[in-house]
Amino acid sequence: MDLSTEICGIPLDSPVLNGSGTFDPLAARRAFGDALIEDFPFAAFVSKTITRKTRVGNPPHRLWEAPSGLINSIGLPNPGLEAFVAGDLIELTGLPVPLIVSVMADSAEEFSLLVETISEVDGVAGIELNVSCPNVHSGLIVGEQPKETEALMKELRPLTDLPLIIKLTPNVANPHEVAIAAEAGGADGISMINTIKAAAIDRVHSRTWLGAGAGGLSGPAVRPIALAQVRAVSTAVEIPVIGMGGVEDADTALEFILAGARVVAIGTENFRDPQAGSKVRKGLAGALERRGFESLQAAQASTLS
Repeated sequence: MDLSTEICGIPLDSPVLNGSGTFDPLAARRAFGDALIEDFPFAAFVSKTITRKTRVGNPPHRLWEAPSGLINSIGLPNPGLEAFVAGDLIELTGLPVPLIVSVMADSAEEFSLLVETISEVDGVAGIELNVSCPNVHSGLIVGEQPKETEALMKELRPLTDLPLIIKLTPNVANPHEVAIAAEAGGADGISMINTIKAAAIDRVHSRTWLGAGAGGLSGPAVRPIALAQVRAVSTAVEIPVIGMGGVEDADTALEFILAGARVVAIGTENFRDPQAGSKVRKGLAGALERRGFESLQAAQASTLS
């Protein structure tokens, strides 16, 4: 079965991507050699989130295994824009699939610098905007406020010809309102969901386990929420949605497509199995057939009642 598709004009061999920060192909190459690169698990690669300045991340502890999920408080450690462009980005553009670079900032000015700089690099197919930080001018989290989201998109849209995909938080009452604003501002696609706010208590010492006090829950536990939000957003906007949140196998990937996502992304499952993407891709044809679909396109075009 032909699984080829596209997202925001980026051609894909299958509808399976990775969630930002959940798979490191450069570390995988060091650990497993070229085998994992030659049979790359994903149809496009989304980089870890890059900020203008270096970030060391949050203090330990950073992870907590929850029932059917994982709470992380890693804190987006990254080398900063300049070092990323001079180092890892060069290697990442050599991957055998399209490259989408994820960026985050706390002001439109910093977002603009990130978008303009990344856009100048050959081999980048698109940019994901992680809008989970407070705007330094307003104090509001951009991805939680429709007006802030639309204003940011209007600021960034003229700066690049690359597709701009905005990654939304699930921690709002009406994510479709934020998605509508992003579309109005010029976004080419929506990526969702990010992690859900969560915390963990160390029962031995009666204190918070995570060094930052709280983090974000991901994995199968969040899938019902993710499916509901993907469905709500995909029916509210015309631009495509990348659906994620607890994808474990081909059947759960197909659930997101049936909920309205054009393509899906695998996150937490990558920590357990670095070949999760390949397994989902290889199982999709069978999952489609079991649900009575003759093609991926038929599933993408279906409407749930």
